[in-house]
Amino acid sequence: GAMDEARERFGGLVTAQQQRALRIAYQYLRDSAEADEAVQDAFVKVFAHISSYREAWPFEVWFTRILINGCLDRRKARARRDRWFVSSTDATPADEARAAMSPAGGPPDANPEGRLLARERRGRLAAAVDRLDGRQRTVFMLCHYGDCTPREVSAITGLNESTVRVHLFRAARKLRGLLGGKP
Repeated sequence: GAMDEARERFGGLVTAQQQRALRIAYQYLRDSAEADEAVQDAFVKVFAHISSYREAWPFEVWFTRILINGCLDRRKARARRDRWFVSSTDATPADEARAAMSPAGGPPDANPEGRLLARERRGRLAAAVDRLDGRQRTVFMLCHYGDCTPREVSAITGLNESTVRVHLFRAARKLRGLLGGKP
């Protein structure tokens, strides 16, 4: 009975965190299938190590740290593989179809030109975010894609909250410059 209740409660946590986790993982990995796997791995790891959870931090903070560490490990592994193998294209046709169906890509019956322009904008923004230094990129992605407050980012990264705000400000300024706006 206790295990059934624990599974049910954990299922609620998965439901509450899954979309946010997928957004964060996708921003790190830029591959929807790999992001799905990273999120699943993070949930499995959380379930296996739930006894080590300390209530000093909110669950979201603990879970996000596990997810980000898993994404960073996957990026390192991909970089090692890419040194030895020819890399595949960044976006598969399935990724492009998902992007076109998402709210950011507009409704599915929107004109093809609008979808193309939206995809180009997303690509330019993703390339610009990738050019940010490590901490700025992490802070920006957690705030804008992970819906985290600077206080939550501070807890996740171990940085002071004022340092998080400085990194966020500098990241936004650099992105404006990279995207052709006023720096």
